[in-house]
Amino acid sequence: MQSGVNVPLNAQIKLLNDILMRDQELYNVLRTISKLNLPNSYVGGGSITQSVWNQIFSKDLGFGISDLDIVYFDTDLSEAKENEIRNQLLSELPLKKYNIDVKNEARVHLWYQHRFGQKINPYVSTEDAISTWPTTASSLGVYLNKQQDIEAFAPYGLNDVFSGIVRPNKKMITESIYMNKAIKWKSKWPELKVVAW
Repeated sequence: MQSGVNVPLNAQIKLLNDILMRDQELYNVLRTISKLNLPNSYVGGGSITQSVWNQIFSKDLGFGISDLDIVYFDTDLSEAKENEIRNQLLSELPLKKYNIDVKNEARVHLWYQHRFGQKINPYVSTEDAISTWPTTASSLGVYLNKQQDIEAFAPYGLNDVFSGIVRPNKKMITESIYMNKAIKWKSKWPELKVVAW
């Protein structure tokens, strides 16, 4: 497989598509989200990045991936609606190896301070939320377009993903959160290059 480092973004997205299509359970999640028409939705974060790392570091499909982050943006801020969508996804998906974590990014500001100790402004879109995720490599969301090909939102590009570089995205997280994540990932993928805070 060709390298995804320092090539045009459209070539990186094609390579990402090829990698993700190999994982039928992950790809089925993408198809299901597409079918359900969740507003402004993506599968994102670590699971997508780690799928690439598994490919470039010759690991098994799904290695080290704890869950699939499914994010969307809905003006209905109720926890009940978020749970309804989670339950709908669970009923549609025959998951065997992954758990799913479903979040309405429009309501994150309602619980973020309680969980992480700092108040945040409401996000204005799912892309706004993705751009604050802890690392440049994991600030990544994908969805299927009408042709059932991968489209990606990667505000910091995909070079860090394909280079195995863990770099902090300091928009919102603390050094402690970043270092804990970097140490955990490095223990699973020792080939990663971790950039200091």
